[in-house]
Amino acid sequence: MALSFELSDEQITFQHRVRTIAKKEVTPLVEEYERKEAFPSQLFRILGEEGLLCLRCPREYNGPGLDKVSECIFVEEINRVCAGIGSSIMVHGGLATDPVLLCGSEELKRRYLPFAARGEKIGAFAMTEPNAGSDVGGIQTTASRKGEGFLLSGTKTFITNGTICDFVTVAATTDPGRRGEGMTLFVVDRGSPGFSVTRKLKKLGNLSSDTGELSFHDCYVPQEHVIGAGKGGEVLDQTLKSGRITYGARSTGIGQAALDATFSFVTQWKRQGVPLGRSQAIRCAVAEMAVVVETMRTMTYRGAWLYDQGRASMKDASVVKLFCTESVQQIVEKAVALQKRAGLVKENPVQRFLRDARLLKIPEGTSEIQHLIIAKELGL
Repeated sequence: MALSFELSDEQITFQHRVRTIAKKEVTPLVEEYERKEAFPSQLFRILGEEGLLCLRCPREYNGPGLDKVSECIFVEEINRVCAGIGSSIMVHGGLATDPVLLCGSEELKRRYLPFAARGEKIGAFAMTEPNAGSDVGGIQTTASRKGEGFLLSGTKTFITNGTICDFVTVAATTDPGRRGEGMTLFVVDRGSPGFSVTRKLKKLGNLSSDTGELSFHDCYVPQEHVIGAGKGGEVLDQTLKSGRITYGARSTGIGQAALDATFSFVTQWKRQGVPLGRSQAIRCAVAEMAVVVETMRTMTYRGAWLYDQGRASMKDASVVKLFCTESVQQIVEKAVALQKRAGLVKENPVQRFLRDARLLKIPEGTSEIQHLIIAKELGL
C-alpha cells in the first residue's frame, strides 16, 4: 500500500465527529475541572456511548475497531481542547488496556475490554516507581508465587487514573536479581486486599487528570489475571511503541491549540490602532509556529500509518515522540512570549498549554531515553 498524505473520507468524517463531540462534551468542563484538579469521570460513560474509547479494540469486545491513524485523530482533537482530560482518556484506552488486547487470555479480554470500551470500568497503568521511571529494568515491585497466583509487593507513583481506576495493569518482576528479565504484567482490581491508593498527587500541569501513588502489600493476583508471564518486557515494548506515537498526536493537539490562540490574539489586539498581526516580525513568528505544527502532524501520522502496516520500529516511535514533544515546547513558549504579560494570566489558556506541554517530555520514556533508543537502533 502506498503512503498517502491525505486522510480517507471515513477518517475526515470521523475527525469532524470527534471535533463536534469534544466541543460539546469536553470544552464546557475544562475550566471547572482544572480548578478542581480532577478528571470529570462522567466523560468515560459519555465517550463510551459514542464509541470513542479503546478505539483499536475490536468490535467483538464492544470496541469500534479503528486503526492507529484514527486513534491519533481522536487524541489530537481531545488534546487540542484539554491535555489533562486527554491524558486520562489516552491511558485508559492505551496503556491500561493495550496489554490485555495484545497478549491477554480470551477470558481476560472478555472480563475487561467490553466494560472499558463502554466506559463502565476505568483503567490505569502502573509502571513508574519512586526509584524507577524510564529505567524499566530498575522496577522493584515484586511478584512472588503464592499457590495458583502471585503476591504483589511494591509502590507505584505518578499513575494517571490511579485515584479513580476500577482496575490497574501493573508491571512487576518475578526475579529481582536480573534487571529487566522476568518482567510480568498483572491486572489488579480496585478493592483487592493489599492494594491501596496512598495519595493523590498535585501537579504543575495536566491538572484535570487524576494522578496518584499506589501501594501493593502482599496483594494476591490470580493466575488468570497474568499477562506475558516472564515476557512482560516484550508486551511492554509493544505497548510503549504505540503510546509513543500517540504522544505525537498529543503534542500536535496542544501545538495546534497554542497556534489557534496566538492567531486569535494577534488579529484582535492592536498597537497604536494597528492589529499586531500586521507586524512583519509577528507574522514570521506565527508562520514558524504553523510550520512546526504541520511537521509534527506529518511525522505523527506517518508513524501511525507505519504502525497500522505492522512496519513501525521502536526507532520510528521514538523519533515521533522525541521530535513532537520537544517541538511543542518551542510553540507554547512562543505563544506565551508573543502575548507577553497577557500570556501569563490564569484566564488565558496559553499558560495552561505551557504547563501541560512540559509534561510530555517525561512519560513513556524521557527525551534522553528516546535519544538513546534512536542511537542504539542506528547502530551506536
